[in-house]
This record gives sequence, C-alpha cells and structure tokens, in this order.
Amino acid sequence: MASTPILAYWDIRGLAQAIRLLLGYTKTTFENKLYACGEGPDFDKTCWTDVKFNLGFDFPNLPYYVDGDIKITQSNAILRHVGRKNGLDGKSEAEKVRVDIMENQIMDLRNGFIGVCYRPGFTDNRPKYIANVAILFKLFQDFLGDNNWLAGPNITFVDFHFWELLDQHLEFESAILDDFPKLRAFHKRFLDLPEIKEYMASDHFFKGPINNRMAAFK
Repeated sequence: MASTPILAYWDIRGLAQAIRLLLGYTKTTFENKLYACGEGPDFDKTCWTDVKFNLGFDFPNLPYYVDGDIKITQSNAILRHVGRKNGLDGKSEAEKVRVDIMENQIMDLRNGFIGVCYRPGFTDNRPKYIANVAILFKLFQDFLGDNNWLAGPNITFVDFHFWELLDQHLEFESAILDDFPKLRAFHKRFLDLPEIKEYMASDHFFKGPINNRMAAFK
C-alpha cells in the first residue's frame, strides 16, 4: 500500500498554501504537517532546526514534500512535481512555455510582497507597494488576456500559486484589483471550480494566517 504523502511547512499559508490547494484540487490525500515557531521577541524555531538535517533531504528547507521515495524541497519544485503527476503542467509546448514564464514571474511577485510584509517600516511602505504592484498586475492581466487560465484554456499548477497570491493581496488591500477586472474574474473563476469548492468546504482546508508571527502583516 502506498504511503500518504506529507507536506510540511510552518502553520501559515505562506509558500505552502498553493501546494495545499493543488493537492486538494487533485483529490490527493496528504498529511498537512505543521511546524510552529515561538512567540516574539525570539520566535524560537528549534521545532524545525533541531530536526531539519535528520530527514534525508539534499537541501533541507520548508516546505518539504515526501511522496513515497521522493523527497522534495523548494515550493516551485513541489508544485511542478504535483502538477506533472496530474497532467497540470501544460498540454502543448506553447502552454509549457507560458507555465515556465509564470512559474518564475509569480515568484518575483511573491518575493516583493514578502518584502513589504516582513520588513520594518510596513506602515510607511504599504502605499508605495500598492502603487508599484499595480504596474505588475497590469502586465499579468495583459498576459492572461481573454484566456481562462495563465497557460491558455487549460488550468496548470501556476494558476494555483497565482490565485493564492491574488487572494493574499486582497486580504492586504480589498480594492487592490479594482482596476483589473480580468484578474478579479480569474480569482472568482478559480473559487468556482467544483474541486476547489469541495476542498475549501472540507475539514482538511487550512485557513491561515498568511504570514508568520514576526510579520507586520499576518
């Protein structure tokens, strides 16, 4: 009998939520293993650091994913593995190229967002970030065009990461997509997927918070 895959991460949405959504969509039964850092000011992380080098990973990190004999770190590598396993990595070469572009571009968006959420000066930097991210959202909207999904007509693993980031931004500022109707429609279209509705209504769905205890925006 095959073992149940394990997805491990901090007890936040962070980098793992898109993977959780993808696993839920594909109806993959998995263990959602959560690590919790301590409260401030120290934010003790020994629950992870005490074991990270004893788990058999080439590059120990969170999130990690164990799927039978396969052990993976790096969130994009995990997303790609689950996507490829379920035929959600692009149907044509043109779609696969769009997936490759989005895989990296979405991570750039995430890194910029993480910067404003975790670094000092959150209150002062928030308006500037909202103004600057609008430039990126315009590019994403143009890339999406009239397609239902980022790669074209077929959903792929990058859509799960993109939706999660859009949703986090809407938590950050509810009006942030008001000038981007196609991104708003994308966000709703994803929520309307029967598999996503079922997963989000289940006891397995992890609701949050978005960021860890040391973040200014949680």
